[in-house]
Formats: sequence, C-alpha cells, structure tokens
Amino acid sequence: MILNSRIDPRKLIGLYPERLNLKQATALAGYVVALEVYTPETVPVRRIEGIGETAEECMAALAARGLDPRRFEYVMLKAPY
Repeated sequence: MILNSRIDPRKLIGLYPERLNLKQATALAGYVVALEVYTPETVPVRRIEGIGETAEECMAALAARGLDPRRFEYVMLKAPY
C-alpha cells in the first residue's frame, strides 16, 4: 500500500470514515476501505476495518487480521472537497 508517507494506515483502522480529519480523508482519497456489513444481528458501527488500493488488497488485509472478508462492504473513498 502506497499511502501518503505522513499517514500510517494502521492508525486509521477503527476510525469512522465520516470523522476523518482533512489530512486523513485526503490521504485515503482513492483507496478502498472495508466497512462491516449491517445486519440486524450485528448492528456494526461503521468503522474502517481494512484499507487497500484495491478491494482484493483490502480483503487480504482483513484476512491477515483473522476477519472474514465476506462480512464487509468495500467502498472507495473520495476526496473530501
């Protein structure tokens, strides 16, 4: 992952996409993030659980953390402005 060198992507895991500051949101623009899929049983909070340049890279990051990639939706973040 080639994220902006001033931003450590591991520090963005667990953050809410809508609460990213301008620097964080700009650094993630164009990247795919994984958000847990909503079901009535789980009612997840919408936190970033994976980051990648592609959905496949994002899935691999989830699998490396022991999470099931099928339980997530993948969204490409846009520039905040």
